[in-house]
Amino acid sequence: MPSATFSHSLDSLYQENQSWLRHWLYSRLGCSEKAADLAQDTFLRLLKTGNQPPAGESRRYLTRIAKGLMIDSYRRQKIEEAYLESLSRLPEAAAPSPETHHAIIETLSEIAALLDGLPHKVRRALLLRQLDGLSYAAIASELSVSVSSVEKYVARGLAACCLALEVP
Repeated sequence: MPSATFSHSLDSLYQENQSWLRHWLYSRLGCSEKAADLAQDTFLRLLKTGNQPPAGESRRYLTRIAKGLMIDSYRRQKIEEAYLESLSRLPEAAAPSPETHHAIIETLSEIAALLDGLPHKVRRALLLRQLDGLSYAAIASELSVSVSSVEKYVARGLAACCLALEVP
């Protein structure tokens, strides 16, 4: 639960910067509804984390959060487009319910964020192994590294996935 002081400073921060942030987002997104949603999400993120911007850095801090949320939104949109395209190839009877659709998109977005957080070779080795089923030797050849390195990359990727599965 945020302290009264934090709530007051967040309220002031919101009053002073919400309109500016919404306009800044609109200039990048070209859509007033998305800009308004992301501005609200930016302040929600502050509320959830309980972090305050450093003195005199409010707009820079808000911009950094908003940029991250824009990237997340773009990633989610691309995932949803790819998912909808794959669904369009299925018979209508096989289409999931709206609830299942939402859960799948959320899960795919979380996986994408996890993979994006991995170093390039770790991510590439993990995907080549798990999705393409390539052998360690084939992955080593593809990445121009040793088989030992591939084993370490895949282990590191799998460890990151296991840690992500742990619910706090």
